[in-house]
Amino acid sequence: MCPTFPRKKKTIPTQRKACPARVTAVKKDGQWGIISVVEEHNHHLSPQKSRLVRGNRRINMQAKRVIDINDQAGVRLNKSFRSLVFEAGGYENLDFVERDVRNYIGQQRRALVKDGDGQALLNHFSRMRELNRDFFFEIDVDHDNRITNVFWANGRSRAACLDFGDIVSFDTTYLTNKYDMPFAPFVGVNHHGQSILLGCGLLSSEDTRTFVWLFTCWLRCMSNKEPLGVDIFFN
Repeated sequence: MCPTFPRKKKTIPTQRKACPARVTAVKKDGQWGIISVVEEHNHHLSPQKSRLVRGNRRINMQAKRVIDINDQAGVRLNKSFRSLVFEAGGYENLDFVERDVRNYIGQQRRALVKDGDGQALLNHFSRMRELNRDFFFEIDVDHDNRITNVFWANGRSRAACLDFGDIVSFDTTYLTNKYDMPFAPFVGVNHHGQSILLGCGLLSSEDTRTFVWLFTCWLRCMSNKEPLGVDIFFN
């Protein structure tokens, strides 16, 4: 029998400069612990740019209002972003980038409230639950109670995950519906080498909060059974 070793995780060196700075952590007894930290960099640092790290970027309420008004007036998003840059006195004075603007306005456009589609979706899921008690779904809403993200899995997918959920592929490069919402399936492989669906979602945006919500739903649906590996493909 081969010995088992604690699961180890480390940051990946940057491809451009192969910077040696990294943090190495080990998971033992369900807890992560840091075992080494390398702080040396082989390039100049720009602490003032830390505001542009994904977790730090924020669009304030004033900027959101300008973006909403411009979008309703038909102003292209790149021009709307440049107007915010000009108003702020330069890129260095903004706490977000153009992609954040596109994500925000895309989320507003994709909300499932048009033509009663949101209620129709909820009614459909409720009927599926009545037909099959193992049918699972979760719906995420924004502060205006509009549907923004959806996850669902039927009983067959949940049962298959118990046997074939060790390695999972997650892919948001599939397109889309009339709301331009990425379709995000969880896919496994059975003992015949065939792809099997282990759940799927519709997303309003591809940001950290959305992916945390989706993966949390999937784990809860699958009785918190964590896969040994996940292949992730983003747009």
